[in-house]
Amino acid sequence: MNRRTLLASFSLLALAACGGAKTNDGKTLTIAATAVPHAEILESIKPTLAKEGVDLQIRVFNDYVQPNLQVEQKQIDVSYFETKPYLDQFNASRGTHLVTYAGVHVEPLGAYSRKWKSIAQIPNGATIAIPNEPSNGGRALLLLQKAGLITLRNPTNPLSSLNDIATNPKNLQFKELEGATLPRTLGEVDLALINTNYALDAKLNPVRDALAIEDKNSPYVNFVVGLPGGEKDPRVVKLIAALRSPATKTFIEQHYRGAVLPAF
Repeated sequence: MNRRTLLASFSLLALAACGGAKTNDGKTLTIAATAVPHAEILESIKPTLAKEGVDLQIRVFNDYVQPNLQVEQKQIDVSYFETKPYLDQFNASRGTHLVTYAGVHVEPLGAYSRKWKSIAQIPNGATIAIPNEPSNGGRALLLLQKAGLITLRNPTNPLSSLNDIATNPKNLQFKELEGATLPRTLGEVDLALINTNYALDAKLNPVRDALAIEDKNSPYVNFVVGLPGGEKDPRVVKLIAALRSPATKTFIEQHYRGAVLPAF
């Protein structure tokens, strides 16, 4: 199945993703994911899980809020789309009780531009678009610091905000926007900091197109997440084993060619 066919099927699934209770037949496991790369990776392990008696039902979302809310409300069993800093901030702000089960991959955050070919070309007064939620916004600022465009008061704080910028020698102007919309702003801003799932969905190649990108040592691992105790569910145990298998590692390395990195 090619990516276009996969995305078309994911879009149909997404129509049903926002409603309906989960199935409790002992075989079906529902999982919330974003389309790229999470749902693609999950699609690759469905045959393996089917042989082990698990019917994996992938419910695709295009935002980072509803998946967690539906897992918290027990409408969906688990999710696979987020980093621990994001989850920690989400739990703190929403009063949810979700925990990480197992890390699977890293999606290096990248800085993209349609106007400039290198970070060195970014002009004085340039407009920079970053994600508007704390964990990915802080992550974007850390990458801008690494690229030499700004410095932060605490150079290692993953939740740094615009108020934490210590020096901004080029007088950069910042726009905080919803992550999913960032690829569409590339014609309007000088630089946009985009999560890899949204970059891939917009046909951007992080390895080729990013002017700056996190390296393989990025702490922003994407986790399978659920409610406390759910990691002991035999279906979830099988899911995690399949996601962290040598076959999945090979799939990630060959399919994404550095745009997504195994974290196991």
